[in-house]
Amino acid sequence: MAVINRIADQQSEIAAWRHDLHAHPELLFDVQRTAASVAAKLKSFGCDEVVSGLGRTGVVGVIRGRKSSADKAIGLRADMDALPIEEANDLPYKSTVPGKMHACGHDGHTAMLLGAARYLAETRNFAGTAVVIFQPAEEGGAGGKAMLDDGLMERFKIGEVYGMHNFPGLAVGQFALRRGPIMAAADQLTIDVEGKGGHAARPHLAVDTVLVAAQIINNIQSIVSRNVDPLEAAVVSITMFHAGNTDNVIPQTAKLVGTARSLTPQLRDLLEKRLHAVVEGTAALYGAKATLKFRRGYPVLVNHAAQADFAAKVAGEIAGRDKIDTDMAPVMGAEDFSFMLNARPGAFIFVGNGESAGLHHPAYNFNDEAIPFGTSYWVKLVETALAA
Repeated sequence: MAVINRIADQQSEIAAWRHDLHAHPELLFDVQRTAASVAAKLKSFGCDEVVSGLGRTGVVGVIRGRKSSADKAIGLRADMDALPIEEANDLPYKSTVPGKMHACGHDGHTAMLLGAARYLAETRNFAGTAVVIFQPAEEGGAGGKAMLDDGLMERFKIGEVYGMHNFPGLAVGQFALRRGPIMAAADQLTIDVEGKGGHAARPHLAVDTVLVAAQIINNIQSIVSRNVDPLEAAVVSITMFHAGNTDNVIPQTAKLVGTARSLTPQLRDLLEKRLHAVVEGTAALYGAKATLKFRRGYPVLVNHAAQADFAAKVAGEIAGRDKIDTDMAPVMGAEDFSFMLNARPGAFIFVGNGESAGLHHPAYNFNDEAIPFGTSYWVKLVETALAA
């Protein structure tokens, strides 16, 4: 088995849908144009039910197979939102919205799932129900959780759920996944430091928050190097440092912002505990005070073993078994599909995007050559899982 011929023939049309989405990027939950376009297409395909407004701006299409099976429904999820990045590409379909672009390939994810929805609605060569899920606000807004909170799984009686993401650096026509943790938990750090402001020429009369914050940055790196098992993976990164307004004043306060990433709940707890201790202890050492806010974000994305094996089998039928990496290294990026996998068994797979710019880069672009592989994967996943 290989790419479905009919889908390969429709590649240029599906790519045109993507190009339209790419030219009109929208952020977080503010995806009204995208959602309206998705809903209109699903209705034109003849989906049995199209629901808009789930999770604020999410869209769900229901496609019933030729044979009904009330207790067999699987969900297929694509994300719709873009990023607040100025596009650097010179494309005929370049972003028309200043400061916004599809720098993560969600335009491609949406287009591929639309292509699969059309094929499934036309052929219906399965028994049960396919539920196509188009989610807003993956990029930091937890749109997947918002759809769950609106009753996604219960309302559509979804028993299993699957997700897919493009992967720059992985050759087009290849897939990759693994059982268990595959993407990290992402937690936000905000550290407020208070010292004693003063004249920069008399630092001995002040408590220098710039110095204290700098020491905090250095010291928290010891958490990963000295508290985390070397065979486990964790990341602590400070990405913002705000202090002071002029060259001759030691500022009274400083603020640090960053992220902590981990691949197990136990490691997540350890990072939070040690960060509090190191941040507060370092500040006290210099006579300052520091408070840490550790805001838990997306949880670890954990592939269920049976579903990951099944997804790999289906992908192998599309691309060839030698083109499937079933033991890829975990990725320290985060994904809110993790919420859906906490609610139902399922799996998340990566599809090759070739040698493109990296995700979230202003020169990134989804590779249209990946469309036949991703779309065929969705179709065969349904037809195999819900074999008539």
